[in-house]
Amino acid sequence: MTGADLCLTVDQAAMRDQLILEHIPLVRYLVGKISAKLPPHLDQQDLMSSAMIGLINAADRFDPARGVLFKTFAEQHVRGTILDELRSYDVLSRSMRDKYKRLEKELHHLERVLGRHPTSEEVAAALEITLDDYYALLEDVHVFTFISLDDSWEGDDGSQLCLADVLCEAEAKSPQQQVISMQLAEALGLAIDTLPEKERLAVTLYYTEDFNLKEIGETLGLTESRISQIISQAMVRLRSRLRLHRD
Repeated sequence: MTGADLCLTVDQAAMRDQLILEHIPLVRYLVGKISAKLPPHLDQQDLMSSAMIGLINAADRFDPARGVLFKTFAEQHVRGTILDELRSYDVLSRSMRDKYKRLEKELHHLERVLGRHPTSEEVAAALEITLDDYYALLEDVHVFTFISLDDSWEGDDGSQLCLADVLCEAEAKSPQQQVISMQLAEALGLAIDTLPEKERLAVTLYYTEDFNLKEIGETLGLTESRISQIISQAMVRLRSRLRLHRD
């Protein structure tokens, strides 16, 4: 290795370390933002550790020659590692995923049969469980409904956009992603408009106003637990409608 190569390597290592240090506040922000949308029993420190791994990996892989801001590049990696951490939790076991799929299927079936959104009582009856058990199921799948926002739509040019990018702000979208985003935003807006009033308000506050469960509960005069159930039910309805739009 020549002296010039060694100098370049040292400079690259210094730039990597600087990028990591400068973007630790971004990691804290993303973890805090995501944690605010999750049940309080989930360990924020575990998410922080995973997020830091995502930041380090982003710094290792970052190539400024590609013309992408490191902040944008790092945010994608950090969010990805946080979601991977959440997916590893027991609440996202195969059994829970099967319950979620059955819930989504039953809700969609009842909507077609009834010609309207079914009530919680009607869904519980269709699932052959008590209303209390249905509410408990909605709380169980809350994390899954959040993570499922990472499901992506792929354009003709291979570019991807996930539902989370539509519900939240996203930087540096390609022209193809912008088109997909506009189409999904329109479909999402129409789907949200059809939700029952409390679900519509809760989802709006949750995803567009960045309210956490406690703040939404205070606004609507309900417990955090009940808000979690309402949002979970709303997201199952929305995902069903958006899947039809995608397909």
